[in-house]
Amino acid sequence: MLKANTGSSINSDAKLAGAEAAAAAKVGLDPVSLAFVYASCDYDLDAMLAGVAEELPGVPVIGNTSFTGVITPDGYIGGDTPFVGILALSDPDMSVGVAAVEKPGTAIEMGEQVALAAMAAAGQDVAPDYYYMVAPPAEEEFYVKGITNIIGRVPFFGGSAADNTIAGQWKLYTGEGAFADGIAVAFIYTDKAITNKFTGAYRETDDMGIITKVEGDRTLVEINGKPALEQYAEWRGMSVDQLKGGDLLVATITSPLGVKDRLGDLVAIRHPMNGNDDMSMNIGNKLAEGTAVIRMEGSVDELIDSTGKTLEELKAKMPGPAGAYHLVHCGGRRAGIDTRIDEVAEQIKAAAGDTPFIVEFTFGEYGTEADGVNACGGLMLSFTAFEA
Repeated sequence: MLKANTGSSINSDAKLAGAEAAAAAKVGLDPVSLAFVYASCDYDLDAMLAGVAEELPGVPVIGNTSFTGVITPDGYIGGDTPFVGILALSDPDMSVGVAAVEKPGTAIEMGEQVALAAMAAAGQDVAPDYYYMVAPPAEEEFYVKGITNIIGRVPFFGGSAADNTIAGQWKLYTGEGAFADGIAVAFIYTDKAITNKFTGAYRETDDMGIITKVEGDRTLVEINGKPALEQYAEWRGMSVDQLKGGDLLVATITSPLGVKDRLGDLVAIRHPMNGNDDMSMNIGNKLAEGTAVIRMEGSVDELIDSTGKTLEELKAKMPGPAGAYHLVHCGGRRAGIDTRIDEVAEQIKAAAGDTPFIVEFTFGEYGTEADGVNACGGLMLSFTAFEA
């Protein structure tokens, strides 16, 4: 039977914080199969990991810095205070392989390398049943391509490392240490169900168009042959001056863009991050010319309510009771929710009941919907349940 527990700390000493959180998370679990660890970018992360290792020696550890805080059954912690939160899983029948690869190298090559290393770490030579991934917010889709080259289409979940000020201070880590640029994965082998609900939980509007020009992978230049920022401003009834620079990021938290998958089962959210002087927009994920983009909507009230609703939808997808919930919540949504974050904690606690959970806040979300196509998005929820 899978069991889980959580622990957290706001100790100002990074090593003590890691040890305190790990000591709480391991209570009642023997052995601990895997520890998800999320912490403040203000900590000395290698010291924090050393504290975790003292309490969880030999346990596979993976995680990243989380935007402003975490939520556990004890509530939200973070804000201006450094924090660490841990979700520990225990299942004698679960095998886990954690591996990481740092830059340099192309993202696809690194995805291939980390997949081979994770299988070896698990003592396996076959694809896992599920995998967790963390990377910086830049080349996520290409890491997935590399992993898929090795193991085929295996469902995944996870999110991109985040910092508190979008200043590039994010880190990802395993038990071997923290680093800024690369990829880390946990390959999970189990006979129990792992189920993911991946959604933006936004409403579609009638504003849509064809992407007619993209530069690189993530700069949207034209929609319907018009400068992208002008088209978006027209849809919103705003002036382009209101959407220049970082103002675009804030304005689009409640009205981002979305792209539908080929079957219409998933609308992957694309978060406009910066309004450029040439009327292009920097976007948080990969785009492709000739595809449709839809303007989406969701009020702050709806962003809050979507957390409890999405967890209920996840529970409905499960074949049996859950032993743990791993909940990835976009940092951009969290910023839009702002001082009402305790309402999110209450929504999730009510839906989770007595099942242990952790919520991290990321700058990119990964998940799987419907026919098993893995996808990356922004401003999304990737909620995962582990069968008890």
